[in-house]
Amino acid sequence: MTKISEIKLAVFDFDATIMDGETINFLAKEANVENEVSEITHLAMNGEIDFFESLIKRVSLLKGLSEKKVNDICQNLPLVCGAKELVSYLKNNNVTVVCLSGGFKNATEPICKKLGFDASFSNTLHVKDGFLTGLVGGEMMFSNSKGIMINKIQNLLSIDNTQTLVCGDGANDISMCKYASHKVAFCAKDALKKVCNYHVENKNLSEIINIFEK
Repeated sequence: MTKISEIKLAVFDFDATIMDGETINFLAKEANVENEVSEITHLAMNGEIDFFESLIKRVSLLKGLSEKKVNDICQNLPLVCGAKELVSYLKNNNVTVVCLSGGFKNATEPICKKLGFDASFSNTLHVKDGFLTGLVGGEMMFSNSKGIMINKIQNLLSIDNTQTLVCGDGANDISMCKYASHKVAFCAKDALKKVCNYHVENKNLSEIINIFEK
């Protein structure tokens, strides 16, 4: 068991961790390319193909989707049960809460702000004349991006691994684990489970509260 007073930084993945599903799959459904995108997403989350390559391929399939439709979809995505309760618990215990996502600011920024996150980092879908161009850029595009960003945040806040908790579900969350003593695999793929010391199989984020001493 871990004392909540030991934790100073909690870092979460977004898709299938905070949000119930994959943002890009919701967008792909609107663009009528759901099957193609879902297959690539599945391979990427299992670590079977490079995350950067998978992101580029998937976003290219969204070319022509209107920015307005993207924002409408992203601002109405379903949250995982217990997300609000867990973030509130952490914030009430003076933990800095951050989201790192290989997804898109259209979704992460409004939802993380609503939940009370201190910061979120994700990617930007390129838009021209109100429509997606099929291009993407940002700080979270590579398989090691989350680990690099956590290390920067730790250095900025003078926080070490023993004070850091990370939580995710897929292979692109593995790089976070190098920088945290408290690693939660949330309804996760086997590739991530292997490197985590806590496992939550029920899709309810409030269960993570149970890893802390009462």
